[in-house]
Amino acid sequence: MVKSPINQISPALQFLILVAITIGTILIGNLIGVGIISAKYGLNVLFDITNLNFTAPGVTQALWILQIIGTTLPLFLAPVFFSWVIVKEPYAYLKPRTKFPLMLLIVAFFVMMVSSPLIEFLSNINQRMVLPHFLGGVEHWMKQSEESAQKVTVAILQMHSVWDAIKSVLLVGLLTAIAEEFLFRGAMQTIIKRWTNNAHAAVWITAILFSAFHMEFYGFLPRLLLGALFGYFVVWSGSIWPAVWGHFLNNGTAVVVTYLYQQKKISLNPDDTHTFNYASYAVSFIIVIILLLVYKNIAPVKKQSADFNGEELG
Repeated sequence: MVKSPINQISPALQFLILVAITIGTILIGNLIGVGIISAKYGLNVLFDITNLNFTAPGVTQALWILQIIGTTLPLFLAPVFFSWVIVKEPYAYLKPRTKFPLMLLIVAFFVMMVSSPLIEFLSNINQRMVLPHFLGGVEHWMKQSEESAQKVTVAILQMHSVWDAIKSVLLVGLLTAIAEEFLFRGAMQTIIKRWTNNAHAAVWITAILFSAFHMEFYGFLPRLLLGALFGYFVVWSGSIWPAVWGHFLNNGTAVVVTYLYQQKKISLNPDDTHTFNYASYAVSFIIVIILLLVYKNIAPVKKQSADFNGEELG
């Protein structure tokens, strides 16, 4: 066993350090993004973004700059820096190993496809959320934040060609999946596992933090479920890549469906939350549970347990 030098730093302190590094990299990334946008498009574009005016020239390109430089890259660099420089255990925290049964990727694929009705069910529950009267101001702020986030998403995902769709799949689907999984299911879930000494607690606490991070309150429950699925993909495989794959499938599918709907190739509105019925919800739940059990049985769980104890996996 390779003794971990980070045993000198408690998991609680590790968590605070990771959060501080993440916030710092996001702030620096956004400052760089704002600087690039100001130099290339002028300050008016920044004002247009602040006022949610996404029809002005250059705004969409500026949004992409903020998305990549201000969010995606910082979310990737923060766990990488933390794992290599602070704790010096990149294999244990980032879990980049590729030696796992490829059948796990196939099972993960079906989990993501079959979970759609269940995600819709949780989304519908979330949409009916009503806060007490005395929290009316909070609820109003939550709805406004949700609407603003939705407008930004719509602006970014305006795709007029196949190339636009491919670009969105790669940037929104793949790069975002890698960055968020390295941060949440990689570094953060490992810290919480060491903190609680309980894999299930680590998966669900990380999933809660993952969902809360997106600041989309009326999508909290479905994103919580996705975070938990990704978490178990990592716990049972010892590798980050099945989670990246599942995350990419979720985001990439949403982008492709949005593109096809915009081009009027399909009539299914990707924002429709009443596609399935209660029987579909129940069947989805049962099949997802079965597939997760299959995934767990295929994954070399015992061999990967060392991963959470700080050993480097070969």
